[in-house]
Amino acid sequence: MFKKILIANRGEIALRVIRTCKEMGIKTVAVYSTVDADSLHVKFADEAVCIGPGPSSESYLKMSHIIAAAEITNADAIHPGYGFLSENSKFSRICQEHGIKFIGASPEMIDKMGDKATAKATMIAAGVPCVPGSEGILESLEQAHEVAKQIGYPVMIKATAGGGGRGMREVMKADELEKHWNSARQEAGAAFGNDGMYMEKLILEPRHIEIQVVGDSFGKACHLSERDCSIQRRHQKLTEETPSPFMTDDLRQRMGEAAVKAAESIKYEGAGTIEFLVDKDRNFYFMEMNTRIQVEHPITEQVIDYDLIREQILVAAGVPISGKNYLPKLHAIECRINAEDPYNDFRPSPGKITTLHSPGGHGVRLDTHVYAGYTIPSNYDSMIAKLITTAQTREEAIAKMKRALDEFYIEGIKTTIPFHRQLMDDPNYVAGNYTTSFMESFKMNEL
Repeated sequence: MFKKILIANRGEIALRVIRTCKEMGIKTVAVYSTVDADSLHVKFADEAVCIGPGPSSESYLKMSHIIAAAEITNADAIHPGYGFLSENSKFSRICQEHGIKFIGASPEMIDKMGDKATAKATMIAAGVPCVPGSEGILESLEQAHEVAKQIGYPVMIKATAGGGGRGMREVMKADELEKHWNSARQEAGAAFGNDGMYMEKLILEPRHIEIQVVGDSFGKACHLSERDCSIQRRHQKLTEETPSPFMTDDLRQRMGEAAVKAAESIKYEGAGTIEFLVDKDRNFYFMEMNTRIQVEHPITEQVIDYDLIREQILVAAGVPISGKNYLPKLHAIECRINAEDPYNDFRPSPGKITTLHSPGGHGVRLDTHVYAGYTIPSNYDSMIAKLITTAQTREEAIAKMKRALDEFYIEGIKTTIPFHRQLMDDPNYVAGNYTTSFMESFKMNEL
């Protein structure tokens, strides 16, 4: 087992990893930028190393600084969390070259599954249902027109290196393709340094349902059931739940089997997520694979009583998995609390938190790195907390979430707490009647 793990991340996920490491008797090293010096992950790690100024390009994305921090602290493993370098094959390879275990996918696996066009080809070869679309990267606008004509409009063009909704455009008809093609490539090139695009048939009114998988170094994989991530704004998830209110026992079995087949076909090692689009007739299609821990992993942990971070560490240390598939025994909902103003088009709201009262009670979990007096920097993603409620039924989980949100006071900044409180009363949400287009018609009540 590892003696010391460096967490190459910040905020709540860094603190989350530190907590499991402490329970396992493993020493931890936090890295931080100058603007994160007062974050809780820095305070609770055994050691902390400053790796640069505020901009992530000069700190959390600076591979040489992170490797240097690992070497000077004698860390024998690095946990990348999510975002930043978690799906960077170059970083995974550099860790290998320095004799440091990367607690995540191998560079070969990241290259195979991190590139969405390659991942789709891999899944087709494995017999996993995929959305009709281009075979690999589109070489030109002319080819894009040809593929769109073959599969029929509407279509979705996507950046092959994309994530977080960037480099994605819906194209409803042929005369819109050139405009969206140019803007998507420009956005992808700026965000990822890669403007490669591919195309898929646009599935109308889909659910976004993902299956959590874990694979070990012996070629065996299992699934830990599904999460419904359909409540999104600009392809960014806002809230998630498990089990999905749209799921049937038959669909869960078929999607679970497809996810395990996908993972075992590539001999996947570590925790990963197979993301699917599910149409109104419950046909499901592979969308992408995330070769890392997900933001929304806590709801899976809550309904099956399973520590995914612990499992990541065990698998990385060469421990085999049981091979057992898991089904949800409870219902859990996660609300992402962002420093954003939901009454002003979700505009970011960095600044100093003057007052904070956290909710509590049975079935309430709060993952956060902030506290009263903490200043939220403007350099990073706006998520500051994840509020999770767990209960016997979906109705009870919603009622518990409403109560927890009413208890959750954050002053000094704007947050998305009012949005989530309103969402929990929305008739369509309460009925489980929602798709990825839910937010297009959602309106905040007046203050």
